Amino acid sequence: MIQNPISLQEVRIADEFWSKYEELVRGTVIPYQWEALNDRVPGAEPSYAIRNFRIAAGLEEGEFGGLVFQDSDVAKWLEAVGYSLSSHPDPELERLADEVIDIIVKAQHEDGYINTYFTIKEPGRRWTNLLDCHELYCAGHLMEAAVAYYQATGKRKLLDAACRYADYIDTVFGPEPDKLQGYDGHQEIELALVKLYKATGNEKYLRLSRYFIDQRGRKPHFFIQEWERRGHIGYWRQEPTGEPDLKYNQSHLPVREQDAAVGHAVRAVYMYSAMADLALLDGDEELAEACRRLWSSITEKQMYITGGIGSTHHGEAFSFDYDLPNDTVYAETCASIGLIFFAHRMLLLEPRSEYADVLERALYNNVIGSMSQDGKHYFYVNPLEVWPEASRHNPGRRHVKPVRQPWFGCSCCPPNVARLISSLGRYIYTAKDDTIYAHLYIGSEATAPLSCGDVRLEQQSSLPWDGAVKLTVRPEREQRFAIALRLPGWCGEARLAVNGQAVDYALEHGYARIERVWSPGDTIEWELSMEPLLIQAHPYVRANAGKAAIQRGPLVYCLEEADHEAPLSSIALPGKPVFRLRRDPGLPGHPVVIESEGNSDAVADDPRLYRPSMKRSKPVRVKAIPYFLWGNRTPGEMCVWIRS
Repeated sequence: MIQNPISLQEVRIADEFWSKYEELVRGTVIPYQWEALNDRVPGAEPSYAIRNFRIAAGLEEGEFGGLVFQDSDVAKWLEAVGYSLSSHPDPELERLADEVIDIIVKAQHEDGYINTYFTIKEPGRRWTNLLDCHELYCAGHLMEAAVAYYQATGKRKLLDAACRYADYIDTVFGPEPDKLQGYDGHQEIELALVKLYKATGNEKYLRLSRYFIDQRGRKPHFFIQEWERRGHIGYWRQEPTGEPDLKYNQSHLPVREQDAAVGHAVRAVYMYSAMADLALLDGDEELAEACRRLWSSITEKQMYITGGIGSTHHGEAFSFDYDLPNDTVYAETCASIGLIFFAHRMLLLEPRSEYADVLERALYNNVIGSMSQDGKHYFYVNPLEVWPEASRHNPGRRHVKPVRQPWFGCSCCPPNVARLISSLGRYIYTAKDDTIYAHLYIGSEATAPLSCGDVRLEQQSSLPWDGAVKLTVRPEREQRFAIALRLPGWCGEARLAVNGQAVDYALEHGYARIERVWSPGDTIEWELSMEPLLIQAHPYVRANAGKAAIQRGPLVYCLEEADHEAPLSSIALPGKPVFRLRRDPGLPGHPVVIESEGNSDAVADDPRLYRPSMKRSKPVRVKAIPYFLWGNRTPGEMCVWIRS
């Protein structure tokens, strides 16, 4: 079954947990990131992004600053603004965005090209290093921003500029002998062109996306040919380099032949998202099957319990199956956001609860955990174990930060978080023909278009702290249709009632599907059990041997040094711990924390580095807090996996 998303304009979030994040992004994050993009945050690394556009537009003089892909930060910020304006009109924010759009359009070349690096620093060198220089990546983010802003405001200025750019790109790339038969080193334009096609109906953009996907990995390999044309010189090192690692950019094989997630994690999931888009639009079962294989490769063998992916800081990449170290982990925020994009598109392709389970896992843990509760500090890397001393002094762990940073020289993650949370409404429901699917339990109001007419839904949810969910159904008139509720993988059992009467249910691919004649005001109550669970890893995950993690509902929990004596590695849970739940007023949002009795290796007075085993321990109280809240108190150790 093929499904359709429900328009973001048709969903309003009203949720005790998530509305605070929406307001944080709208009231703090978007304004703060605007200041950062303008280099006005004291103590933060400069962005140069807005300044670059002003120079390219002829409004200032100066040199290009930042990384070669710095333009993309502005585009993602504009995309977040578009999503925010969809649900919360703000004339002042819209005026500010219009000013930025005016600058971007002034920086656009006559032929449609937009890129401040190649306008300011290397004019005449366009498309000479697609492997490294992210031109199409930046173009893709601009297209996504243009679509989001047009859908929110109806204003076409940025959309028309993006279409002019896409039209120009179509004259440069393609299978024809007189065109460049290549693709970008960092995938992004592929999924952006699909969005541009949906917004405009122009088949050219869909064909171009299909070309970039189909061309990738074909022999002779484009990146090797390009490298040879450049005399083996790369961008990051202006000296001869070795042959490009084709797996790093997922260009080692045609995409339909790939069956393992390899290389840079963000690039991979952005590409897989576009593949799923095209599989859906084209009815391409071969492409859909490749998506399923790659999904399994990630989620069954290469994903952290927090929804993080990309285990090594060498290339921000996947390494190999079951290699999931906790202390040297990378798990870039952007990679989890890309995994959410991929999961959402797989849900559109086929409604299976496993996709929504992963989407929820990444959202509630890795993504919101990457941002501080004040909205002004961020993790780029999302570890599952932190020893601050090692982060300071061990070169192999310096990428692991014990505290969030105000900004980054490469600041792709903060605006990515902003655009995801601002568009959260699109991930809650989908609809197809006569069925509405509820994937996430987030308090909201939505209008779902069904073949029988529009249906209004009102959801009340007490997640993530409690498992009570209530939906009120308001069709235009009495109608027969179905509502399918996801049974989360973390839920042992669930009780279902319709209009106060308990009903039995059967599961279809993890969804409880209720088909009946619905009347306006009918209610569904979905009570999900939320007992704390001790989770074990596959035995091949050597980093977690003899350890367990605590999960309750969608939340993974962790220990922090603020609640325990260091080292946390000395703490152990009993074989069958008795968990106690309580609200903690000392933490932001008064979350549910989980406590248990445990043991800690006794701190010996013996100063020897190694000594005969004494098997001594002392009882301790173990307190686990939601992972997304770690790092909001005094800096110290943190761990997710606990000896058990």
